[in-house]
Amino acid sequence: MAIPRSFIENLRMSCDMENIVSSYVKLKRQGRNLAGLCPFHSEKTPSMVVYPDTQSFFCFGCGAGGDVISFIMRIENLDYVEAVKFLAQRVGMTVPEGETEDRASRMKPIILEINRLTARFYHDILKSPDGEPGRAYFAGRQLTPKTMVKYGLGYAPNTWDALRNYLKEKGFSYEQMAEAGVVNKGRSGSYYDAFRNRVMFPIIDLRKNVIGFGGRVLDDSKPKYLNTNDTLVFKKSRNLFSLNFAKNHTDGRLILAEGYMDVIAVNQAGFENVVATLGTALTPEQARLIAGYAKEVIIAYDSDGAGRKATDRAVGLLEEAGVSAKILQMRGAKDPDEYIKKFGAQRFKLLLDGAGNVTAYRLGDIRSRYDLETPEGRSGYLTEALKYLATLKSPVEREVYAGELASQTGILRETVLSNLEWEVKKNFRREKKKEWQDIASSRELYGDRVNPQRASNLSASLAEEGIIAFLFKNPDYLARILEKTGEEQFVTDFNRKLFHSLVEKLRLNGGAALSDFAGELSPEEMGRLSAIVNRDLPMTEQVLEDYIRGLEDAKCKNISKKAGELSREELLAAVRELQRKKRES
Repeated sequence: MAIPRSFIENLRMSCDMENIVSSYVKLKRQGRNLAGLCPFHSEKTPSMVVYPDTQSFFCFGCGAGGDVISFIMRIENLDYVEAVKFLAQRVGMTVPEGETEDRASRMKPIILEINRLTARFYHDILKSPDGEPGRAYFAGRQLTPKTMVKYGLGYAPNTWDALRNYLKEKGFSYEQMAEAGVVNKGRSGSYYDAFRNRVMFPIIDLRKNVIGFGGRVLDDSKPKYLNTNDTLVFKKSRNLFSLNFAKNHTDGRLILAEGYMDVIAVNQAGFENVVATLGTALTPEQARLIAGYAKEVIIAYDSDGAGRKATDRAVGLLEEAGVSAKILQMRGAKDPDEYIKKFGAQRFKLLLDGAGNVTAYRLGDIRSRYDLETPEGRSGYLTEALKYLATLKSPVEREVYAGELASQTGILRETVLSNLEWEVKKNFRREKKKEWQDIASSRELYGDRVNPQRASNLSASLAEEGIIAFLFKNPDYLARILEKTGEEQFVTDFNRKLFHSLVEKLRLNGGAALSDFAGELSPEEMGRLSAIVNRDLPMTEQVLEDYIRGLEDAKCKNISKKAGELSREELLAAVRELQRKKRES
């Protein structure tokens, strides 16, 4: 059954759009509306607008838009029902029982139970004689029995059916196991264990549910690490390993490590505030998740080339999420696990406290590539460093580091600052040009994707959108509008669908809100509807008449173009209908 409209309406009224969006995006007021950097695409000039009057949002860069439910669906990567539940929990409301029952809702508890039993199975195997390979591996990594219990670590035996048979005895079907991602289906149709001969790391969410697994191989098999595929309860891009432990110990600061063993080693050394991504580079969703628990992150990635590349990506995403980043530079060890084993927890704490900021880290990386004892080296270093400093937002920070560059290279401070100012202006012009090119390109692609008929029927489409916007804001005009025009007059299929749905909702409820469409339109279509509804145009009776007349004229031109494709009867019927409409207008 569908969620009652009355509940959705109450939920929408309880969830202020500005309040919800501002918990993810920094907003600035622009007249009646607010603007901010869109979280759904990369940009440096705000193109997302929040409209308090209609409790909606729209991005002029990528086309994302809709109501508060649409926003949560996109930013939390949830389906409609999940987004409703998410918002209801946030404002202390309870979704009516039995109203959201669907296949996904029925499957999620089953998958969570399969995962719970699977974690117990792997842990029990680890403690059994069959778990000797796993115990030997963890002992070699100097993990204590207490740590192994704390993280629920386990071992997947080197068989094809041990877990499958165990879960079958518990009453689960192979299809349910496959949906949980703990077994795979072979080409012949048979099912087999997804993890074999691996030490296992259960992934636990903030509600203490086991949502997935990571497994490290104990031989030379590939891949070295294997994670559960995305399921109904697990999305790699939206979760962090060990956040269930770290969330209550952040003190405003989190340590971001690269893998499971780094996290466990750091935690065992006494630092609870450590997390890691799940086999992927940091994602925007994970950066926003981190922002909910910490204002500062110390990035403790490996010191190799891949680690530096991952660090650069993480820094950018954390900055966009409003989190400051520091970089841990470990000398004498390749990762936190090795550093703690070699130098101890106290030295690691000193290393954390002395972590440098991003600017110092990047300038140091640039400097390491040049020989400052030569004129060529100083020139190359200065040129590359100034290009980087020109990307910094803070003028004060740029000036401070420009002074350091002058000292390091022996160039006059005034000369360095002059060259930096030129780089800043050049960079600004280049970025503005590129961003507006990207926005124009995105608009064109977005329009084509949602309403492909719009470009070739622009006049008709604009008139259709005007009628929809007017009717949305003036529902009491429904009868008068239907006397003069109807969905059969619409030229574009998408706008016809919107008009038809809007009319049905007005007849049934006497009014309509964007939330009423969230369950039936795709995210892209919701964005277009939001754009239509929030058009900043006068809504007078004369404007409505112009829209209706414009649609009639466009329809007439369209019929003229297609006259050769119509039969004699179809052409006469179309002409008579146009004549009737004109007499009545």
